[in-house]
Amino acid sequence: MAIKPPRDPQDVGYTWPTVLAVAVHLLVVLFSLVSLPSSTAEPDSSSIVQATFVSTETFTDQAQQTTDQQAALNSSTDPDEAEPAPEPDASEQEALQQQADEAAAREEAQARAEEQARELQEAQAQAEAEAQRREEEAQRLAEQQEEAAQAREEAQREAEAEAQRQREAEAEAQRQREAEAEAQRQREAEAEAQRQREAEAEAQRQREAEAEAQRQREAEAEAQRQREAEAEAQRQREAEAEAQRQREAEAEAQRQREAEAAMQRQLEGEAQAAANAQQAQQAANGFINIVRRAVEQAWLIPAGASDAMSATIQVRLGPSGEVLLTTIATSSGDSAFDRSAMQAVEHAAPFSELRDLPAEQQRNLRQFNLRFTPGDVR
Repeated sequence: MAIKPPRDPQDVGYTWPTVLAVAVHLLVVLFSLVSLPSSTAEPDSSSIVQATFVSTETFTDQAQQTTDQQAALNSSTDPDEAEPAPEPDASEQEALQQQADEAAAREEAQARAEEQARELQEAQAQAEAEAQRREEEAQRLAEQQEEAAQAREEAQREAEAEAQRQREAEAEAQRQREAEAEAQRQREAEAEAQRQREAEAEAQRQREAEAEAQRQREAEAEAQRQREAEAEAQRQREAEAEAQRQREAEAEAQRQREAEAAMQRQLEGEAQAAANAQQAQQAANGFINIVRRAVEQAWLIPAGASDAMSATIQVRLGPSGEVLLTTIATSSGDSAFDRSAMQAVEHAAPFSELRDLPAEQQRNLRQFNLRFTPGDVR
């Protein structure tokens, strides 16, 4: 159930008292401005009342002085006086009368302003009292609503607790019913299991009796089969012994034929290997001769080289016959001679004939040495 929130005490009873107070204040200021144009306006109503009151006292003193003068003038006409006082002229009397009228008007205005100020203060006091009363009423209402909400919440909690207790009681009763039903099922299952065990025991006894009779029959039949099998086994052993002798004779003949064939293959293999070696040597010699001729044609023998000079260059080729590396294995002692030999190998490359050789020979011929002497390349 939704609880309506209490109203803010600051929102209770402030609208009309505030409007009334502002209206009264404006009336007082307006009346003061209209009635006392000569007075100086001040920021608040209390200052205006004080200033007007002081001004009113001042003009009251002036009126009193004027009255005293008038009385003095009148007393001068008394026959007991020795000399009569001169009477004021008409303009002075008119000025005095005007001052007296103005003083009376100011006193009346001051009285009205004071009355309005009192009324304003009373209205403000009433508005504050009304606001205080409404605030207290709102506070009491909020407290009552809060107490009602707490009471409702307490009642709701008690109702929920009671409902929870009922649910727990129902759950407990349900568990007891289920436990009783489970116990009944277990008892019935145990009774059924007992009946099944007894039936199985009876069936087991019958099966064992039948199995014993069957074993006896099988034993007799097995004994008969063993006697027959022994006789058959004797015949088979004799036949197998004869067949074994024949197989051994045939195997001996086969071994002899295989030995003769192996000897023949070995002789043929040796002959083929010798032929292959001779062919490989011929191919290697042919490739080396091709390299020597190409290098011979590309070698520019330096001037001043003697027949006694000799240099050995180690050559490493790639898969396509290109030169990968040339190094001096044995120097001639002359750097120009050694450099010309290396340049001859590099200018004569690539040796593409290497790709025409078998793979095994290619691997063997990818690194070799060339000896350079003037007039001969070995």
